[in-house]
Amino acid sequence: MFIKPSQPLSLLLKWAKKSGIKTFTVEEAVEAIGFGRFHIMLFLIMGSTGVTEAMEIMLIAVVSPLIRCEWQLQDWQVALVTTMVFFGYMVFSIVLGLLADRYGRWKILLLSFLWAAYFSLLTSFAPSYIWFVFLRAMVGGGVSGHAQGLIIKTEFLPIKYRGYMLPLSQVFWLAGSLLIIGLASVVNPTIGWRWLIRIASIPGILLILVFKFIPESARYNVSTGNMAAALATLQRIAKINGAVMPEGVLKEPVKERRGKFKDLMHPKYLRTTLQIWIIWLGIAFAYYGVILASAELLERDLICGSTAPPVQDPGNASEESRSPCHCRLFGPAAYQTMIISTAGEIALNPLNILGINFLGRRLSLCITMGCTALFFLLLNICTSSTGMIGFLFMLRALVSANFNTIYIYTAEVYPTTMRALGMGTSGSLCRVGAMVAPFISQVLMSASFIGALCLFSSVCVVCAISAVTLPIETKGRALFQIKLS
Repeated sequence: MFIKPSQPLSLLLKWAKKSGIKTFTVEEAVEAIGFGRFHIMLFLIMGSTGVTEAMEIMLIAVVSPLIRCEWQLQDWQVALVTTMVFFGYMVFSIVLGLLADRYGRWKILLLSFLWAAYFSLLTSFAPSYIWFVFLRAMVGGGVSGHAQGLIIKTEFLPIKYRGYMLPLSQVFWLAGSLLIIGLASVVNPTIGWRWLIRIASIPGILLILVFKFIPESARYNVSTGNMAAALATLQRIAKINGAVMPEGVLKEPVKERRGKFKDLMHPKYLRTTLQIWIIWLGIAFAYYGVILASAELLERDLICGSTAPPVQDPGNASEESRSPCHCRLFGPAAYQTMIISTAGEIALNPLNILGINFLGRRLSLCITMGCTALFFLLLNICTSSTGMIGFLFMLRALVSANFNTIYIYTAEVYPTTMRALGMGTSGSLCRVGAMVAPFISQVLMSASFIGALCLFSSVCVVCAISAVTLPIETKGRALFQIKLS
């Protein structure tokens, strides 16, 4: 008997049950197909979204000294630039998360790349500080949609590979961070920060061209009742991997309505949602705090608790060098330090992967958050520049591990119909922490070095407690759908 894919799912399942024909879910198909060539292509293309995201986010750290000098900005004005980037990210995270659950992950990912590339290019022509802040906020809004790439990867990966492949995606973020720092060291002193922004937009534009090789999530298609598209996608993946599809008819319970914000507050997920939000906020606060604190330490020589302005070259005692805006550009040594500390982001990846897969998501996150709190305090020790670089290296490694774990946990703990919304709202709260971090790293740190470090450390301790007390452990757990009453 030939079954039209357009027939209602309930009729198909009733017919299959009555005829004694086997049925299978998307989860079972993904597990049966296994890991293969398609997943390598998926990893490379979707992982590369991290390169463009890192370049756009890290861009502010390497252009801050230049715009500070060009527009004679004060500390709070420099901090406001980063804050507004994450304000745009926060607002659009929720909006794009809702749209992705309604219209598809792939479409929103493509839209976000076009949006971010367009406004990034416009930023390079900003005629004033106000225009620069506004356009970077719009770039932040576009970058927020890049999280859909992670969701697509998560929904196509078999269970046992998720805990290994997703942390490896950090390689792409590291590559983007190192690339923008390397470009800045060459471009900033020669043709200026405006050309740096234009060059940094190129990878995102090129990546758009290869999106056509990645299909829409089969889980999303099934959740909307589009069984034909889901089946076609699974068959295509099986063909690429040289695997065999399970026998029978594709089935999956379809949710009566799409994921809504109130679903996150359902008693089944209320505690989990609130604790996840606290963790996301704290992790972002610590992560971007480390990045901006590193830049501030290099720009101002804020070491050993000193808040004195750096000694200027007598031969360069111009009005600009005596400016209260602390106009001082990065030199080769500063860029080298940034590259070394940034390389730390992948240093703990092997241990992070082992922890996630053997200790579980909750305990692993608790340990890395606790260590992050410790190293923030150690940063106050008066040491040599080598010692400071070492502490920054370890902090970057730890905050990176924190992000790896919470990304995986959040993508796994929510059902398909509200996964993108869960990631979007978490990402939105994450940006609240990122919005506050500049004022601690670039304003409070100048007034009270130890006070800023204690604040960062305290937040990390709260996150560690929240992580270990999460009510659900997702280690080895299948991605699923639920029906909330």
